[in-house]
Amino acid sequence: MNENLFSSFITPVMMGLPIVIVIVMFPSIMFPSPNRLINNRLISIQQWLVQLTSKQMLAIHNQKGQTWALMLMSLILFIGSTNLLGLLPHSFTPTTQLSLNLGMAIPLWAGTVITGFRYKTKASLAHFLPRGTPLPLIPMLIIIETISLFIQPMALAVRLTANITAGHLLIHLIGGATLALMNISAATAMVTFMILILLTILEFAVALIQAYVFTLLVSLYLHDNT
Repeated sequence: MNENLFSSFITPVMMGLPIVIVIVMFPSIMFPSPNRLINNRLISIQQWLVQLTSKQMLAIHNQKGQTWALMLMSLILFIGSTNLLGLLPHSFTPTTQLSLNLGMAIPLWAGTVITGFRYKTKASLAHFLPRGTPLPLIPMLIIIETISLFIQPMALAVRLTANITAGHLLIHLIGGATLALMNISAATAMVTFMILILLTILEFAVALIQAYVFTLLVSLYLHDNT
């Protein structure tokens, strides 16, 4: 039972070789580069969504922060597309792997922190010690603020992993319960099937919301350091 429950989170292998790299690169095929004077409806909707998201994401940034526009848009498109593709049957969701999420969170967080120490050195150091702190609390407060700074990328990665993994587990459990109840009670199976449909719709929303939340938090870290 445990193997069936967590089998969807195991890295897929083909001919003894992991194909996770191919799966990670696959979402880029969904966003083709427009090469025509008049785009079709799919590309037009894609461009409209990217412009709308980038406008909301970059409204709070100054000129230095807006240079991260391509990085932030690429990040939200990658996470959102991989989350949505992971909801397909017999598919694999890379964002359920904590290692992948840490691989995205740590470099982006480190980039924002380095940017802050480079362009706003005094303001970045001031975050470790708020004004008006009593003298006996200064060492403890500096330690707490340092820990909170280094825990930010872990929070980013764990939040994304936990939300996506929990949704997939719920879908798997309710789907298995629906199949088991079909031979026992058709009415109860129909109720659980309706719950499964509603949960699947919710997971589509969660897949997009988590991509937005991850990118928005990176954007806020960048805003605090530019």
